[in-house]
Amino acid sequence: MPASASSPDSHPPSTGLVAQVLALVLFLLLCYGAAFLGQQATAPNIPTWYAGLEKPWFNPPNAVFPIAWGILYTLMAVAAWLVWRRPASDRRMTALVAFGVQLVLNVAWSWAFFGLQNPLLGLVVIMPLLLAIAWMLLAFRPVSPLAALLTVPYLAWVAFATLLNAAIFFLN
Repeated sequence: MPASASSPDSHPPSTGLVAQVLALVLFLLLCYGAAFLGQQATAPNIPTWYAGLEKPWFNPPNAVFPIAWGILYTLMAVAAWLVWRRPASDRRMTALVAFGVQLVLNVAWSWAFFGLQNPLLGLVVIMPLLLAIAWMLLAFRPVSPLAALLTVPYLAWVAFATLLNAAIFFLN
């Protein structure tokens, strides 16, 4: 296949290996930093407030959440890194801004739902989060189709979390 017809993920970036590794580490730190900030609101409220809530029949066991989120934060970091590796462009900048917006909303949801112990406020925050993730996926696609694909599980999980948040709000 001619170079001009190759996908955006098929050619190496122009930056060196050290810069590539450092950038990946920074994206991992950024995502796990967001996870850490969200955990500050979540962890203290799981055995107390959250344990006392009525939950729908489809609520997963608590042990599922850290596993799922660990995988999702890693996929987010790798996806953002794949976008960052592409040549500078307005599309790449838009995609990285979308990544940043959804990451801020991700942390905000933990504080709204768990930190403030408010499922209604959680629902108010998770709706724009879901839209921001969809925006991110759509912004990633022309820059790095692989990055967009890596974002699909996150979109699916937050769609499920939206349903769960709504059910918890209505049951309580």
